[in-house]
Amino acid sequence: MNTDSSQQNMTVDVAIIGAGPSGAVAAALLRKAGRSVLVLERQHFPRFSVGESLLPQSMAYLEEAGMLQAVVEAGFQYKNGAHFVYRDQSSSFDFRDKHSPGWGTTYQVERAVFDDLLIRCAAEQGAEVRFGHTVQAMQTGAEPELDVIDEAGEAYRVQARFVLDASGFGRVLPRLLNLEAPTRMPTRAAIFTHVRDGIPAGATDRNKICVATHPEHRNVWFWMIPLAGGRSSVGCVAEASFLECPESERDAKLRALIQQEPTLNGLIGQAPFLMPVRHIGGYSANVERLHGPGYALLGNAGEFLDPVFSSGVTIALRSAHLAVQTLERQLNGETPDWQTAYDVPLRKGIDTFRAFVERWYTGELQDIIFYPHKTPPIQRFISAVLAGYAWDESNPYVADPVRRLNALHEICKGA
Repeated sequence: MNTDSSQQNMTVDVAIIGAGPSGAVAAALLRKAGRSVLVLERQHFPRFSVGESLLPQSMAYLEEAGMLQAVVEAGFQYKNGAHFVYRDQSSSFDFRDKHSPGWGTTYQVERAVFDDLLIRCAAEQGAEVRFGHTVQAMQTGAEPELDVIDEAGEAYRVQARFVLDASGFGRVLPRLLNLEAPTRMPTRAAIFTHVRDGIPAGATDRNKICVATHPEHRNVWFWMIPLAGGRSSVGCVAEASFLECPESERDAKLRALIQQEPTLNGLIGQAPFLMPVRHIGGYSANVERLHGPGYALLGNAGEFLDPVFSSGVTIALRSAHLAVQTLERQLNGETPDWQTAYDVPLRKGIDTFRAFVERWYTGELQDIIFYPHKTPPIQRFISAVLAGYAWDESNPYVADPVRRLNALHEICKGA
C-alpha cells in the first residue's frame, strides 16, 4: 500500500474514496474484473470504528470479493443470531433457521482489525491504496477528476473513468456536491465502549448479539456484542437529548444506564471499561440521489438508518456489489440506467430495514418480537430480515414490509 507523499497526477479506471468495507470490497471486485483501482483514505488504518456485529448476508459478498478465507482465519467471535430482552421477556432468533437461502452464520468483529484486513486483501489483489490522502474537490462528468492533498500538503489530481464514494460517515461527495437530503429518521445518538466482560461460560450466548430494551423507556435500547478474547462492545442508543451530558460524565452516564437494565447489569455490572466512552450523534443521513455523472455513493455515504439491526455493513457490501455490477457494464461500453440497476434495487432493501427500524421505536416490532406464539414460518420470515436478507422478495416481509408488519402487529396486539 502506497504511503509515499510525493504523488503525481494520475489516470485510473476507478477511484474509490474511503477504505472501509464497501470501498475494500468494491476495489477487490473491480480488480477481479481487471480494472485499475486507486483507493484514497483520509485516515490511517487500523482505526476504531463502531458497527461490530455483522449479518450473515455479508458473507456472500466477502466470498465474492475473495476475502472470505482471510476473515474466517482471523479468529473473530462466531455469530449465529440475536437475543432480545425487555424486562422479564426474551426472544432469540437463530439465523440458521430462516426463510431465505444462504449464509446463516457470520462474525462479531473488532472493526479496526476487520476493516484493516479487508483493505489489505484488496491491496494484495492489486488495488493501490493511499492512506492520509484527502479528497478536496470533484469535477463530475464523463471523465471525473478529483483534487487530492496528502499529509505533506502536496496536491495532485486524479482523473478516473468513474468515482465511487465509500467514505461512510465522512460523506465526502454528499458534502462536496451538495447532495444531502432530509432524513426521515429522528435525531438519535449512541454512547458506547468496550468492557472486559469476564462473563462466565453459559451465562449468555456469546454467539448472539444481545439487544436489550430499557425497562422504562421502550425507545431506548442497549447492545452487548461479545467479541473475541473476553471483550464485549456495549452501548446505549436513545434520542440525543436523553444521552446529553458533558464528555467528562459519559463513563458515569453509560454505567448508570447499564445498571438500570437488569440483564446487562447482571452480565456486565462493574466490569471495567477498556476505553473512554465514545459518543456518536446525528448519524441518520440521506441523499437526494445515489448516483450522478461519473460517480455513485456506496453504503453510509448514501444513507444510514440506525444501528439497531446491525444493517450498516450489509448495506455497504450490497451497495458495492450492485455498483460494481452496474459499473462493469458501463466500462464495457453499455449505457446502464443507474437508477434502475443500482438506486432502486439498493433502496428496496434499505426500505425494508427502515420499516423494521421505525416499528422498533414505536414498540410495534418489539410487540412482535416478544410475542410468544409466533408460528415457525413467521419466525423464519423475520429471522431472514434480521440476518440481512432484506432484498429477498420471496419473503412477504420484504415484498411488502409495511403492510405485513402492520397486519402482524394487529394479530399480536389482539391475541
